[in-house]
Amino acid sequence: MTGPLRLVQVGAGGMGRAWLRTIAESPEVELAGLVDLDLDVARAALSDAGLHGVEVGRSTAEVADAVGADAVVNVTVPEAHLVVNEEALGAGYPVLCEKPAAPTVVTALIQAGIAELSGRLLMISQSRRYFASLRELRRQAEALGTIGTVSTEFFKAPHFGGFREEMPHVLLVDMAIHAFDAARFVIGAEPVSVYCEEYNPSWSWYAGAANAAAVFEFEGGTRYVYNGSWCAPGQETSWNGSWRVSAAEGTATWDGEGSPIVHRPDAGESVTVAAPPIREEIAGSLEAFVDALRTGAEPENSIRTNLRSLAMVEGAVASAETGARVRIDDVLERARETASAQTRRDDVREWLRGASIAR
Repeated sequence: MTGPLRLVQVGAGGMGRAWLRTIAESPEVELAGLVDLDLDVARAALSDAGLHGVEVGRSTAEVADAVGADAVVNVTVPEAHLVVNEEALGAGYPVLCEKPAAPTVVTALIQAGIAELSGRLLMISQSRRYFASLRELRRQAEALGTIGTVSTEFFKAPHFGGFREEMPHVLLVDMAIHAFDAARFVIGAEPVSVYCEEYNPSWSWYAGAANAAAVFEFEGGTRYVYNGSWCAPGQETSWNGSWRVSAAEGTATWDGEGSPIVHRPDAGESVTVAAPPIREEIAGSLEAFVDALRTGAEPENSIRTNLRSLAMVEGAVASAETGARVRIDDVLERARETASAQTRRDDVREWLRGASIAR
């Protein structure tokens, strides 16, 4: 592919508007079409973004075909991801989809099958991986030898109002996937099991549990410890949380905003390590997607590899509900069985029966 990639975006809501700005600012892509069930909302979003000459419609495939699109960006609500992604992939278009891939591992697995059978890329925008300092934290962790423990403390007190304050498992389901996915990235290995407890303090303004503490075992014996709260007023952490990596040759910390700090006992004082600049958050996701399409390389957040981040969330919820340690492979295997029974597509069912869920 040469020249800017022509994109069709699906979804013109709040997050959709952020994506419109990001696409407009990238020299690697151009917006050719915008799809939304409400055409007036789509036109207003384009006007606010200063974008003109963009095809507007309600059908992803029809708009993409009309404008000669190279790819689709799906910024709809998670419940709509399956329908939009299946239409786009079936019409031959690779897709960059907002996280989470789906509300459940079951639906994400069905989408993984559809993507595999279509021969087109489905990448999940796990955008918080694209912080320069997080990527530097991983580089420093790799240089410290075998990792023993990685921990994240996340303490915020947002008053969202609306659906979040009524959600069950609100912290685990709506926010923790960012930290869980980042932990996979930093550790460079895959989760094996999880034990989790969640609870709701007496002062919480959430209906569901706003606090959670989870311990994940990773391949090789590394432990990842997550301790979080969404009703913790005072001395709040950053939105990325506060991180510590304890390894054989030293420790690296990151406050979620500044540069990582590395301390090697044999080297004396702690050293702050500035990270080289990169395109961050959704701009980073978009850049990785474009690079994957141009090179043919599988990105780190393809649907196939992203499944285990979503499985970490479901495993933590299951552990909190049952009080038992939950194996991540068991989460994926149960999801595979359920997905095979639920899907209406024979080809996807056959793929699910024979697929190897990648580590």
